[in-house]
Amino acid sequence: QVQLAESGGGLVQAGGSLRLSCAASGRSFSNVAMAWFRQAPGKEREFVAAMGWSGTSLADSVKGRFSISRDNARNTVDLQMNSLKAEDTAVYYCAARASGLGIPQVPQLYPYWGQGTQVTVSS
Repeated sequence: QVQLAESGGGLVQAGGSLRLSCAASGRSFSNVAMAWFRQAPGKEREFVAAMGWSGTSLADSVKGRFSISRDNARNTVDLQMNSLKAEDTAVYYCAARASGLGIPQVPQLYPYWGQGTQVTVSS
């Protein structure tokens, strides 16, 4: 089992930055692949970024603006979001799956989820 808790969401103006953090517990952190997804009202949950043994992956919509990093000593994975746009407004979720199984962009393949944190970008 892996427990995940996100923090760092909030309200920011377009063009601004936010840093989300996800704290993991319950399983050796180095053995899990971590990802960020987001869900806007009325829309499906979509992939944002992921990091695992095979490397990192970013959605095309956030490339050049967002980055993902992890600290195995602190059991955290962060999402740095720069040049935010109104369309980035959503609830952002941290997710995890066992390492060695890749870093898919499909939410159904991640068994562990945090409670989500709201990010609102005002235009």
